Amino acid sequence: MSKQIVDLPAHAQRQIVAWLLLCCVLIFTMVVLGGVTRLTRSGLSMVDWHPVKGVVPPLSQPQWQKAFKRYQSFPEYKKINHGMSLDEFKSIYWMEYSHRLLGRLIGIVFLLPLLYFLYRGYIRGPLIPKTITMFVLGGMQGVLGWYMVKSGLVDNPHVSQYRLTAHLMAAFIIYAYILWVALGLLFPKREQSGGQNIPGLLRFSMIVTAVILVTVVAGGFVAGTKAGHVFNSYPLMNGQWVPEGYMALQPGWRNLFDNVATVQFNHRWLGGIVLVMVLSLWVYAKRFLLSPRVRIVIHILLLMVVVQFSLGVLTLLWAVPVSLGAAHQASALLLFTSALVVNHALWTYR
Repeated sequence: MSKQIVDLPAHAQRQIVAWLLLCCVLIFTMVVLGGVTRLTRSGLSMVDWHPVKGVVPPLSQPQWQKAFKRYQSFPEYKKINHGMSLDEFKSIYWMEYSHRLLGRLIGIVFLLPLLYFLYRGYIRGPLIPKTITMFVLGGMQGVLGWYMVKSGLVDNPHVSQYRLTAHLMAAFIIYAYILWVALGLLFPKREQSGGQNIPGLLRFSMIVTAVILVTVVAGGFVAGTKAGHVFNSYPLMNGQWVPEGYMALQPGWRNLFDNVATVQFNHRWLGGIVLVMVLSLWVYAKRFLLSPRVRIVIHILLLMVVVQFSLGVLTLLWAVPVSLGAAHQASALLLFTSALVVNHALWTYR
């Protein structure tokens, strides 16, 4: 990882790291804001996508009336929000507009420094294709977001849980890629393992991270099917360990994605598995003589999984209020971040 920065001035390296970490912070904010947009049912308020012209919102009463009239011609208004006032429409419009505007801001914050760093020669070698890949992935994420919204502008005014989960996972993947590159620049030096079986600990940590990601996928389907609004008890589901109708749909694979009982059951138990796995990783790591930095990030990972699991249970028991739902989504990304940092810290051992 250090080859591309070995001959860079220290200030150039610091600037690149700060830029990439800033982009991570903005993407994190974007994920949380996207969750709030979904929880407040604001995502279908903007029925058109204009990447450039859409930067300017309605500014006059006639423009607002035109936007509202356009919204009224779509199924969400006719079937769910019929009778909504203009002021009520404005509240959901501003939420979705903020989400889209932040997406554009992320593009600008990424592109302009990228061009500057390329011009100054700060980005070179392997960093060039990596940063170009980041930019392309970001653009594709914007297209995927509109593809998701389009699924709700039809007879059934609900976005596809498949597209919503794909949009969520793309955000996690882009975030992870940028963060991993930033960590490689921030901690380019390897630490001595002292002959310990660090690869075994690293493999365990990577498996934990993979299960966290699978749990996030399951959470995307919970959000997309609104499965969190049923079976609001824990640990039993309506008094049963396995809910009635767990495999009610045919063919059987559809239950994993369309059946609210199955979707919620899988997500809640995956969350429990992650809790046990992180605790096991923490206990296993105590066998090793790790550096203070690695030890600290493993402690943080344990703390985050406890926070995330607790928020998940509370969110379920209280039937997904906006505040808890958004906090649960934010803590999922923080947990994933902690796992990535642990992986990278262990990766630097040799």
